[in-house]
Amino acid sequence: MTIWEILLIALGLAMDCFTVALGIGTNGMKKTARMVLRLAFHFGLFQGGMTFLGWLAGRQIADLISKFDHWVAFLLLLYVGGKMILESRKDDTECQPGDPTRGGSLVMLSIATSVDALAVGLSLALVDGAILQNSLIIGVTSFLLAVAGYLLGDRLGCRFGKRMELVGGLILVGIGVKVLVSHLFGI
Repeated sequence: MTIWEILLIALGLAMDCFTVALGIGTNGMKKTARMVLRLAFHFGLFQGGMTFLGWLAGRQIADLISKFDHWVAFLLLLYVGGKMILESRKDDTECQPGDPTRGGSLVMLSIATSVDALAVGLSLALVDGAILQNSLIIGVTSFLLAVAGYLLGDRLGCRFGKRMELVGGLILVGIGVKVLVSHLFGI
């Protein structure tokens, strides 16, 4: 995979972080730099870490599925992207109450936004070997978009976040199709 494809995957995955951070940013609480950095750090750490864990799991089974690995990568990216597209269509504009940048709420949000990265990591194990670089790119991208979403939350509102989740889902589906087509047709 090229660096541009990894960046597109990172953007697609980070849309969940952006959306959640945007929703949290609209909760009317006074924002502090510590809150923003705490949320963004955890989102970035979990996104990059889950990508790496998915890759580790994928490396264990890569030899077993090498004859149809392109289909697995395609289906995983299609699933993650499709799920994001469906989530973007839900009429859920309620924002987070309280301070979700602390304790158990923060951990649960970090896990929830990074489960998709586990599946993407598994697919990366089947098509690419530069996992440290890829995980870092995904983590940093998630961090940056979480900061942006949190800070823009007051001005943009929860509803805009759903459109970003749709864009992220479309990006992941597009990358999945590209992986499948390039393997089947050598393009």
